[in-house]
Amino acid sequence: MAKLNGRIILIYNLSYMYTQKVLDHFKNPHNQGVIEDADAVGQEGNPVCGDVMKIYLKIENNIIKDVKFETLGCAAAVAVSSDLTDMVKGKTLEEALKVTKDDIVNDLGGLPPVKLHCSMLGVDALHKAIENYKNKK
Repeated sequence: MAKLNGRIILIYNLSYMYTQKVLDHFKNPHNQGVIEDADAVGQEGNPVCGDVMKIYLKIENNIIKDVKFETLGCAAAVAVSSDLTDMVKGKTLEEALKVTKDDIVNDLGGLPPVKLHCSMLGVDALHKAIENYKNKK
């Protein structure tokens, strides 16, 4: 704790809350950005915490050739988005649909219990993007 203008503030050290892999993805996210001519876009948000994830897919012959994300949220939300895009790039749509929140959490080396919902947001945004693509066909 510290004081700022007479108020007590809490200072968090993220390394106590998150694994090194989560911190790496948060500090240097992979595949962050927009695909202007995306074949599909999926968005999911959590009204309680305010996190919003948007996933863009470029698909050729049923394979995710490119994937990007925009995330407004905490370190866990950004890390989940980054890791998820790494996991699904190059996979078929069917393989990508099999990625679970547990796959993401395990790949990241864990998340604090209060941040586990972030992994579900990522999966849900991906599923919405794939559903969007299939509905266009």
